[in-house]
Amino acid sequence: MKTIAIQGGLGSYHDIAAHHYFASPHWGDSEEELSLRCCATFEEVFEAVRRDNQVIGMLAIENTIAGSLLHNYELLRQSGTQITGEYKLRISHCFACLPDEDWDDLHEVNSHPIALMQCRDFLAAHPALKIVETEDTALSAETIRRDNLRGHAAICSRDAAGRYGMKILQEGIETNKHNFTRFLVVADSWQVDELRGKTTAPIDKASIVFTLPHTEGSLSQVLSILSFYRINLTKIQSLPIIGREWEYQFYVDIAFDDLLRYKQSITAITPLTKELTILGEYADGPSNL
Repeated sequence: MKTIAIQGGLGSYHDIAAHHYFASPHWGDSEEELSLRCCATFEEVFEAVRRDNQVIGMLAIENTIAGSLLHNYELLRQSGTQITGEYKLRISHCFACLPDEDWDDLHEVNSHPIALMQCRDFLAAHPALKIVETEDTALSAETIRRDNLRGHAAICSRDAAGRYGMKILQEGIETNKHNFTRFLVVADSWQVDELRGKTTAPIDKASIVFTLPHTEGSLSQVLSILSFYRINLTKIQSLPIIGREWEYQFYVDIAFDDLLRYKQSITAITPLTKELTILGEYADGPSNL
């Protein structure tokens, strides 16, 4: 049995992503049972992995509408864990309330702030609803049902609404129907080889972080070398280094079709950086398309 630490409760999108990833053909042991360890924050996810190095973490890292979860990049770097996989989940929100209530009974909507942002047009069409941010989509549904919060509705997944016995009033309320969240699978470094061995797809992606000297053209030199080795940059994200004015860390996702050429490119750019860390080498993840 695999223990997976997730942010949020049962029925959350992290729950859905974890079950999809470990049940996909991409994962060689898809019949293995999962035990979820639900955490209130992403810090708790990494703490769960730190306390028990057999625990695997799963965390959102970016969304096609909301963008990158910048804090999670820093938590990942500081944790010393390694990325061993990823999953891209199509996010579809529903609007749910207590079973015996309907539209006219509602005066408040509860959900995670990112979910609320993703449903901006729907909420704008219902201005009478008071919008209240909570720490999790599924927890919003659970709390409303458990505490019998009359007049409250939750924006959550269909899974969460069904799990907690909520009545779905409308589905697909997200503004952009091409709404995907990318989740990372992370683990203690000692587990990396074992987990890679259970993945059927070849390694063709890596995430790295590096800092550069504060000199003209330092970033362009690194990018030119990656281009020379035909390494495809799928994402680049800069974050300021606290206490070092005008210096940045660069988080980069790269894709490649030749593992040796990728390793040669890393060797070539390392002398140009002040510090370079490989956060993980893994297979381009499946999705629930």
